[in-house]
Amino acid sequence: MPYLFGGLVLLNALMLGYYLFIQQPTPTASLQVAQAELTQPITFTNSAKHVPPLIGTKE
Repeated sequence: MPYLFGGLVLLNALMLGYYLFIQQPTPTASLQVAQAELTQPITFTNSAKHVPPLIGTKE
């Protein structure tokens, strides 16, 4: 039984090393859409003129 456990641990370490260091990740479609949205400028609307005045101030 310890040999089976050790073999599984070794197999797990090999697979982890393969996926972390050897295989390059391929970006998915949702990741590409999110990256494209981040590089585009964000439209900003100044809404300060629509905010009511503070309570107790005269305007």
